[in-house]
Amino acid sequence: MGKLKKLLFVLGIIVVAGISGVVADRYIFPHLAVTKFFAKYAFFKKAAEDVTIINKTEQVFVKEDVSVSKIASQVAPSVVNIISSTGVPADKKLPASTAIKNGTGLVATSDGLIMTYASAIFLENAKYKVITSDNNVYDATLTNVDSYSNLAFLKINASNLPAVSFGNSDDVISGQKIIAIGNSSGAYNSFFAAGILGNLNYVYNLSENAIASSEKMEGVFETDLDRGENYVGGPIVDYSGQAIGITGTNMRDGKNVYFQLQANKIKTVLDKEIRKELGTNPILGIYYLSITKTYALVNNLPVESGALIFSPSAQQGLAIIANSSAAKAGLKLNDIIVSVAGEKIDQTHSLPDLLYKHKKGEQLDLSILRNSLEMTVSVAL
Repeated sequence: MGKLKKLLFVLGIIVVAGISGVVADRYIFPHLAVTKFFAKYAFFKKAAEDVTIINKTEQVFVKEDVSVSKIASQVAPSVVNIISSTGVPADKKLPASTAIKNGTGLVATSDGLIMTYASAIFLENAKYKVITSDNNVYDATLTNVDSYSNLAFLKINASNLPAVSFGNSDDVISGQKIIAIGNSSGAYNSFFAAGILGNLNYVYNLSENAIASSEKMEGVFETDLDRGENYVGGPIVDYSGQAIGITGTNMRDGKNVYFQLQANKIKTVLDKEIRKELGTNPILGIYYLSITKTYALVNNLPVESGALIFSPSAQQGLAIIANSSAAKAGLKLNDIIVSVAGEKIDQTHSLPDLLYKHKKGEQLDLSILRNSLEMTVSVAL
């Protein structure tokens, strides 16, 4: 009987040891083999061969549509619906609705200054009403349309309105997500679209001509938003909840092109409107091409930035407007303007941007290259 107990005891030890070995070989050693300390020992490396380690994972679902809604809600209270009406149909045979337009706008200041892109409303002989996000309706008066940015400003008699907060558009990078907000339907409620900011087009000029105008903003955001007409005059918002631009449009080659004005340039225009200085915009009076590195290399130019006074037909009279400040100062076709009042023209400081800092009637110096020779031209704006 004593011998049987000893035999069973030994067999028990063998079974336990065998199970422990299997557990160690299949589960413990493979995990030890991938640690920094044990990985250097061949014994553990061998133990890990042909063994697959499965780590438990969990799936986490994020409802991005909810996040977008929350982000947009920070700016949405500033978005308004602007009703503009000429009162008389363009064709009296047509119904009166043809003379009514709903457009999107933004509360620019809490005391009732509203901004939008000019094409979102009627500008001639029109009456205006503004419907705010709390469904209050106000009569509005058109105060200004900025010639440089095409931003239009209206005033309503209100206070404590939720003014839009603009972010720093210089921090914006291509590829980041954005949200567009519009309120241009008869339902008078905001609608949203998510997209990607695809590009900062430094040389896109708001002139509807084939070449740039010295009086029109240059440099816009470009996005992948569909149905851009729904968002003209409304903001695009980054994922920190700040407005970084306003959607605008113009005609190019017979088609509507949609883009976004940069927030920092919008703030400059808004500051001028608040100071009541929009009527003092300077006029130089030239058409030009923005010089890029590529253009300079192909055409063997001595500089890689600047504004080349240009006409596709190579005619002086089509590059420089007659009796303009530029004409009176003696600027010529193919002159390259390289700086304005000591500030160099480059990718982020266009000719129109630098001119916009000044007022009509000011005298300033332009540094130009004429036949590769540098000279200074004094201009009375």
